[in-house]
Amino acid sequence: MSHIPYGRQSISEDDIAAVVAVLRSDWLTQGPTVERFEQAVATRCGVPHASAICNATAALHVAYRALDLGPGDLLWTSPITFVATTNAALYCGAEVDFVDIDPGSYNLSPKALAAKLERAAAGGRLPKLVVPVHLAGQSCDMRAIAALAQRYGFRVVEDASHAIGGTYEGEPVGSCRYSDIAVFSFHPVKLITTGEGGMVLTRSPELHRRAQLLRTHGITRDPSQLKHKPDGPWYYEQLELGYNYRMTDIQAALGHSQLQRLDGFASRRHELADRYDRALRDLPLKLPVRSPASRSALHLYVVHCAGRSRGDFFDSLRAAGIAPNVHYIPVYRQPYYRPMGLRAEDFPEAENYYAGAVSLPLFPALTDAQQDQVIGAIRGYFSAGKRKAV
Repeated sequence: MSHIPYGRQSISEDDIAAVVAVLRSDWLTQGPTVERFEQAVATRCGVPHASAICNATAALHVAYRALDLGPGDLLWTSPITFVATTNAALYCGAEVDFVDIDPGSYNLSPKALAAKLERAAAGGRLPKLVVPVHLAGQSCDMRAIAALAQRYGFRVVEDASHAIGGTYEGEPVGSCRYSDIAVFSFHPVKLITTGEGGMVLTRSPELHRRAQLLRTHGITRDPSQLKHKPDGPWYYEQLELGYNYRMTDIQAALGHSQLQRLDGFASRRHELADRYDRALRDLPLKLPVRSPASRSALHLYVVHCAGRSRGDFFDSLRAAGIAPNVHYIPVYRQPYYRPMGLRAEDFPEAENYYAGAVSLPLFPALTDAQQDQVIGAIRGYFSAGKRKAV
């Protein structure tokens, strides 16, 4: 019996060769490979500007700073996300709140957002930013969110950490058609990896300029941005307090190589998801709902144990040599966030989701035989439950 993780990277000989080529070059960081990777991702997504960042948390921080999120401002997002989505807002000195999720897609609910905005407008405090999270690679209803942004005047950052390779209304996620900025993650369990890494994408030249500045200490050598006459060719200026959030050429080489296989990675994830759908549809599990308006990147395959103990189900899979996961514990449940006064009862759909969510193994290198092992363990668990009931 093999050990099967919920996700893992797929590294090829081409990936290794690309990294080795950089190691043998004159540039390990701040070199041409980063720019080549940025341009390739931008072209893939149909967006003019992309800035490579050292990781996706830093990319979110840069995105929020580029939009001038700061003390006294408010950011809203989904409670079903990794803590990085909101932590990055706290780094800016802003406050955070949440919008309940849609019970079908598990993404931020436009209906709940509209209701909360109406109440916030009456109370005189609207969010500066709303951050839809494309959970498991399935795009949020960005058209509806953008319409609300236009009505209420907030800016939109897509946390698309799960969603490179996905589409919405026929366009690639990351095109920023309905948002100011989109952010990708290249963590090893994502569709493509740079080891650690992120990307800030935008259609705005000004937001791109800010992102480029913020990721590099706030320093520029661009003559069009300098405030004073240069002392010489070595001259640079720090224009604002930025960060060392740069991606290395080593990371970018891996990412650029991986990007060439993105379509294959996504297709294999869909094949595996289809196999799960067929094999599990007769069991008392709620399977993922795929929106007709988009094609999910399928970073995760999340099932919901309706009416059963999630803990028992989870433990049974682990006993069978399988390592499932849960994505995610609602952020407001975290001890650090509890003193902020966010109440679980305000987010009933998020609570219901968390009570039964389990992420099953899904990654391109997962073999049919390994997936059959997972399916067999799941079916065995429910069969044993039926026997006990009798």
